[in-house]
Amino acid sequence: MKLEVELVKHSLVYISEEMGVALRKSAYSPNIRERADHSCAILDASGKLIGQAEHIPVHIGSLPLGLRNTLKYLAEKDVEVSEGDMYVLNDPYIAGTHLNDVTTIRPVFYGGKLVAYVANKAHQVDVGGIDPSSITIRAETIWHEGLVIPPVKLMEKNKLVSDVLEIIKSNTRMPEVTLGDLRAQVAANILGEKKLIELIEKVSYPVFVEAVENVLDRTHRTVKSELAEMPHGTCRASDFLELDERDIEIKASVEISSEGFRVSFDGTDKQVDRPLNAVLGVTTAATTYTLRTLLSRDILLNDGFLRTISIDAPLGTVVNPVKPAPVAAGNLETSQRIVDTLYKALSQLMPERIPAASNGSMNNLMMGGVHPETGRTWAFYETIGGGGGARPGMDGVDGIHCHMTNTLNTPIEVIEHYYPVLFMSYRLRDGSGGEGRWRGGMGIERSFKALAKIHAAVMGERSRHRPWGLQGGGEGAPSEYIVKRANGETVKLKSKDTTILDPGDVLIIRTAGGGGYGSV
Repeated sequence: MKLEVELVKHSLVYISEEMGVALRKSAYSPNIRERADHSCAILDASGKLIGQAEHIPVHIGSLPLGLRNTLKYLAEKDVEVSEGDMYVLNDPYIAGTHLNDVTTIRPVFYGGKLVAYVANKAHQVDVGGIDPSSITIRAETIWHEGLVIPPVKLMEKNKLVSDVLEIIKSNTRMPEVTLGDLRAQVAANILGEKKLIELIEKVSYPVFVEAVENVLDRTHRTVKSELAEMPHGTCRASDFLELDERDIEIKASVEISSEGFRVSFDGTDKQVDRPLNAVLGVTTAATTYTLRTLLSRDILLNDGFLRTISIDAPLGTVVNPVKPAPVAAGNLETSQRIVDTLYKALSQLMPERIPAASNGSMNNLMMGGVHPETGRTWAFYETIGGGGGARPGMDGVDGIHCHMTNTLNTPIEVIEHYYPVLFMSYRLRDGSGGEGRWRGGMGIERSFKALAKIHAAVMGERSRHRPWGLQGGGEGAPSEYIVKRANGETVKLKSKDTTILDPGDVLIIRTAGGGGYGSV
């Protein structure tokens, strides 16, 4: 049985990875094809996570809750999950992230019996809303952010549902790209289903079920053994998000015992009428990610690990809002601040394992307009790296996507090929890392000139509250967002802002550096 357990364990990871390769290679948008802004996972028939690829933490961590919410929704609507179906949704209050993260779910049947689900999330560049790319600080409700899709059948009896495709197509600024990416998601799930059935046939269904439970139980036992070696106790901390001139406080306490982790966000500020609210799926994902990084052994992120975590996120706060609060940046920025807050607290119990604050943002850039050559509307989205926090014995990493994002950059050549922009700089910000015995990682400067009229927006953090250092280390340099107009005027943007770029205007984004560790 030991051989079969290892075969199933590694096959579930490999199938998830193979799904991701198929999705990325067949996607249309640079955001998925170049940046790999997607994630794939396998869950059992009850919704337990049993296999996942090394993709994006905020996606993977929210999928189990999203699937359970979806199954509950379908049951309430008397919708029977059938062989040959596939479901699509993006409602954050069900799926668990934000509207741009379109989720597709395929039930897998073997011998007429439901045995598992294969699922993926992919960040669709534009899902409607008041601004291009659907992410904007101007959003006051979720409907300002775009089309809200509850769980509906995207495929029935192995045929795509054309009416659903038309609704999605009619609510995006780039219908061909959107449908191309959606079809890539469908293809990834079909591949995952095929490979999973092949695995079950190879070992037999009873052996597969027993092996999966063995893997989950083994993971749980391994986590418990690590917990026994950790310092036990309760630690607390708070950190802040920036909203105009206001600060939004996130408070967290973490209790570590031999039985598991208990995390509470009691005292966190109430939800706001701007898109910094993080739905419960995001808060769960950020918490799960942070706690997973405390473990020294190579432990799979599956239900065996998730059993050891308890989360209390008070309803109506920025870490568990009530619909219809806008949530686009909760997925992007609040998730990062949750990680920072938890790390700050945990540094009290285990300073030797906790890094200083990283740049603390996904440094989001959203653009759109009408292409002067084709006359078509376009939208573009990317995240930009920053400085990683220094760690005991090691400097912070320069110019990297940190924590809740795990994407690549978009190559300059690709952006210039598809969109009316010309890049002026792309470099590390020398000296932006916090001082210390081990210095923080350097942030990035990325700037471009508009070649046509462009609606641009930035969504970032750490322009007022700089990334903190630990054990005497210094703070990282703050972020900056600047527009240099063609007429010579210089405008400093807020960390969350929108602007119109006319031809010749230059947008400069400077991301924060990481905090330093230890006294010099």
